[in-house]
Amino acid sequence: MWGIVGQRACRHGSSAMSLQGTRPVIHALRSFSTAAKEMTVRDALNSAIDEEMSADPKVFLMGEEVGEYQGAYKITKGLLEKYGPDRVLDTPITEAGFTGIGVGAAYHGLKPIVEFMTFNFSMQAIDHIINSAAKSNYMSAGQISVPIVFRGPNGAAAGVGAQHSQCYASWYASCPGLKVLAPYSSEDARGLMKAAIRDPDPVVFLENELLYGESFPVSAEVLDSSFCLPIGKAKIEREGKDVTITAFSKMVGYALKAAEILSKEGISAEVINLRSIRPLDRATINNSVRKTNRLVTVEEGFPQHGIGAEICASVVEDSFEYLDAAIERIAGADVPMPYAANLERLAVPQVEDIVRAAKRTCYRSSSLAATA
Repeated sequence: MWGIVGQRACRHGSSAMSLQGTRPVIHALRSFSTAAKEMTVRDALNSAIDEEMSADPKVFLMGEEVGEYQGAYKITKGLLEKYGPDRVLDTPITEAGFTGIGVGAAYHGLKPIVEFMTFNFSMQAIDHIINSAAKSNYMSAGQISVPIVFRGPNGAAAGVGAQHSQCYASWYASCPGLKVLAPYSSEDARGLMKAAIRDPDPVVFLENELLYGESFPVSAEVLDSSFCLPIGKAKIEREGKDVTITAFSKMVGYALKAAEILSKEGISAEVINLRSIRPLDRATINNSVRKTNRLVTVEEGFPQHGIGAEICASVVEDSFEYLDAAIERIAGADVPMPYAANLERLAVPQVEDIVRAAKRTCYRSSSLAATA
């Protein structure tokens, strides 16, 4: 495999060793207003990777079963046939090995996309991700860029137990030098994947297995090959005036369902799809809270040191005087994920949890302390 990477570096010569001349990023900020068709998250990711590989010969893909099997979740379907084994590399089951090779290739100006079958397995490669990829640009005084994407499913799926269900958003978002993205819709998946591949820095791209088969409306703009979303910019999925709800990945869908229920009870909830975990769009969050005066944060991960905790700190620091109620934080249970289906449901946030929290901030229900 080292030989393949070396051949590619030599084959493309100086152009492969430089980040000069990459295509400009075109940021599209419009919504689904011109939606003409539907696309699954799986197809959105596949098409984004396909188009970027077609446009830039420095982009290549590597990971377990990404080629012959076409990906454990079929995200890489058809890419081996189209681009061949030099650019779609099936690796042994050794995350530490192939992640290190990917980082080394990025040092030489190539643009690897490293797939983890689940981000739980990225723990085997965390030294390469943190110490090699994230820190090299700073430690080299900007002389070394590491344009690499680490992607795969993150967080809970269904019935796969504690070792395959953890959310790593807060782990990676705490590390300077990394960018961390978490798409919800097909528009998110397509636009953020393109942004991640084009970015000169290492990007951790956290997908959700349960969203792969979900379909979302996409506009002609989203389907254009130049479409790209800005890293570090959240999206207001639903406007409201009574309470702000922040969420990312699968929890955005839960937040939108909760907002619909709340609307029937006269509570107007604003739902923010974070999209980018690091950098975090603090401005959009704080501007929303200054309008609604209330905040509910939602995430699948553990509550301690989570994304919600960081959002709470940001709002308290920048918008404390605007708050009319205590911030509510919804997160997964502070236990390893149970295997039993009934306990698993209790361990992850549900729509009704978000509804109850929003009602508490609006003083529309009794607090837990008052009813104890």
